[in-house]
Amino acid sequence: MITKRPANDRGLTEIGWLHSRHSFSFGNYYDPENTSFRALRVINDDIVAPGMGFDTHPHRDMEILTWVLTGALQHRDSLGSGSVIRPGELQRMSAGTGIAHSEFNPSETEPVHLLQIWLMPDRKGHTPSYDQRDFTTADLQRGGLTALASPDGRDGSMTIHRDTVLYHASLKPRTPIKHTLAPNRHAWVQVTHGSLAVNGVALAEGDGAAISDETQITLTADTASSALVFDLD
Repeated sequence: MITKRPANDRGLTEIGWLHSRHSFSFGNYYDPENTSFRALRVINDDIVAPGMGFDTHPHRDMEILTWVLTGALQHRDSLGSGSVIRPGELQRMSAGTGIAHSEFNPSETEPVHLLQIWLMPDRKGHTPSYDQRDFTTADLQRGGLTALASPDGRDGSMTIHRDTVLYHASLKPRTPIKHTLAPNRHAWVQVTHGSLAVNGVALAEGDGAAISDETQITLTADTASSALVFDLD
């Protein structure tokens, strides 16, 4: 079963410097039909204006992943981490027992477009930690799936506290990507560039799809496209 989440049906926050679309209930946006999917609690599609951002705020007991699509995002946190995240780099913050951080667009001229993703952890009370990794290698361009995050750090991916594997899918025209789902596993596909079909269901940029009761997902595209693919428990 594949349930499409069209980009324009997502929740919207518009506050001048921030344009944010919410796949699931978030902040002042509440949709009882879309509060989460499996371990996925948040997928926020954010565009932040130049020189603007989120002041220091706390989190706890959440696995937070940030994937920048265009521009750059500056991060600082209470662990002493400070970095700039660019396209092709994944940031992972395990909030655990408590962490505070800020996020700003350091550019004076260009907006930053990013996806911020929250996954519910396997348990509460993990020690807070931070990691950032550069995946801007030939792997992201060669076509196919690249593991970005996983519970065991497989294939050079970042380690997260959840039995979820996050892949980046780079699709070449008319070259299918197949991914097998183990029994009782689920998937979410979020299109980040271009358009594609998942098991024949058409998805445009910004669209998502919740997938259950399928043994395999097949991604196809007519033009070069990309997506994030979550293999979920």
